[in-house]
Amino acid sequence: MVDPRLIRAVDHLIRRHERPGHVPRIAIAGAQGSGKSTLAAEAARTLSCATLSLDDVYLTKAERAGLAARRHPLFAVRGPPGTHDLSLLDGTLNRLRAAAPGDRTPLPAFDKIADDRSSGGEGPVFEGCPRAVLLEGWCLGATPQNEAALAVPVNALEREDDPDGLWRREINDRLDSDYARLFATFDALLFLRAPAFDPVLDWRTEQEAALTGSPVSVARRAELARFVQHFERISRHMLAGGVAADVVADLDEGRAVRRIRSPGAP
Repeated sequence: MVDPRLIRAVDHLIRRHERPGHVPRIAIAGAQGSGKSTLAAEAARTLSCATLSLDDVYLTKAERAGLAARRHPLFAVRGPPGTHDLSLLDGTLNRLRAAAPGDRTPLPAFDKIADDRSSGGEGPVFEGCPRAVLLEGWCLGATPQNEAALAVPVNALEREDDPDGLWRREINDRLDSDYARLFATFDALLFLRAPAFDPVLDWRTEQEAALTGSPVSVARRAELARFVQHFERISRHMLAGGVAADVVADLDEGRAVRRIRSPGAP
């Protein structure tokens, strides 16, 4: 059940940027399991929008393996900046914005169980001209960190697998370059703000149970605890204010909305 206030907030952002010949592009950001996909899907259904996810444009498993061999082994794991096909995303967003009423726009899709891009013809199709395009993704709008912040590992993964900081610095460089250019194309961004980073593991575990239809074992939860460490640095940075958001929805540990606010508003 999506809080109606969130739907109204998305509608307000769309209305603010609607004008003849312009299809607004609204981003929805938030930590893993925060409800981004559910909100985007419901808002798209009720507000006549197209929606897609940053998760839909991960690099293929083979592409990430190549990146891991060339740059850093941690790039084999999907999720952090640098593991997305931003050209595919940009092309899809542009086609949706230019779509005519009778057009059918193929959308990319990623199979998280197989950890690879879905094969051709298996993805969804958007029909017609959307009122707006909603893009959801965990790191959308994140700002780069300074060198002092990058120098200190935030968890065991960084201490053990990235002791010299090459991986996290390259991610930061990507945030400051091609991801920043993507973020600059947004008309507005809504951030679903977790109360802290600690609940994210529980949310991600619940997400996997829903995806697979089976309870998550103790061993698999331990694997997920390691997995979410790939996202911890940027997630904590965003929770501390390192995100360019027009609207922030503060969540409690149960993902209920505590309040909705506009940073910088009087």
